[in-house]
Amino acid sequence: MWAAWQLQRHGVDVPPSGNLVSFDLMSAQFMRCAVEDHVAVVTMDRPPVNALTLEVFSEMRQVFDELNDQGNLRAVILTGAGRAFCAGADLKSRGAEEQAPGELLNYLRAGREAINAIMECRIPVIGAINGPALGGGVSIVASCDILLASQEAVLGLPEIKVGLLGGGRHLMRLLPHSKVRRMVLTGHRILATELHRLGVVEECVPLEQLMAAAHTLAREIASNSPVALRLAKHAMNAVEGMSIRDGFQFEHDLNNELSRFEDSREALRAFLEKRAPVFRGR
Repeated sequence: MWAAWQLQRHGVDVPPSGNLVSFDLMSAQFMRCAVEDHVAVVTMDRPPVNALTLEVFSEMRQVFDELNDQGNLRAVILTGAGRAFCAGADLKSRGAEEQAPGELLNYLRAGREAINAIMECRIPVIGAINGPALGGGVSIVASCDILLASQEAVLGLPEIKVGLLGGGRHLMRLLPHSKVRRMVLTGHRILATELHRLGVVEECVPLEQLMAAAHTLAREIASNSPVALRLAKHAMNAVEGMSIRDGFQFEHDLNNELSRFEDSREALRAFLEKRAPVFRGR
């Protein structure tokens, strides 16, 4: 318990070590979630292209907030239903007419909260990009920890073509300076094969193989301690904006805290005894 208390200094909540809690998303219209063997699969499902609305953002934030409270969850796969991962903002529902005061700001704030909920999720998130990810879909992709793509996937920021802006800062996490600015200033799109060549996605596979590849990766992640996974992700998020010196010290501080957990000692014992570890999340 002392070690768990110490982690509060770093803003890390240590999950309970019990079984996965069943949570009710029956009221959700556009987000499907299934949990099995320590892995959650979250699917955006708003036909035909998973375009983003205020309601979609609200459900997305709710799903990832609730997943954060699942005590023994170790990996999340995020994907889209149908032929698109996410086509960005639903421009058809918005229309070209002037919006009511505060309406756009409300939508944009909801989008930030939803996308931040993915990036700040304490559980590693695998983005399985099944098709085009455009506009806000790019921000969703860039907020995941590890990316896989089908051969039908493509990234693009078409906002400049429809009088809008956004997504460039998230895209900077994935691509170099010139490529990002070309996409922002022209609407240029990058195909999955090029994303794989550039190292943006770990694998580029036929669509029918995408979820199998994602589950293989999720199982590899899930073979590790849930406590270690949460601390490792927290470290990666935190050190991204630090200097090398400060980031190195931050990781060492977390390493010291992790060593006090039973899971850490079990990992070492299992290694020395040449057996699979049995983690209890504490």
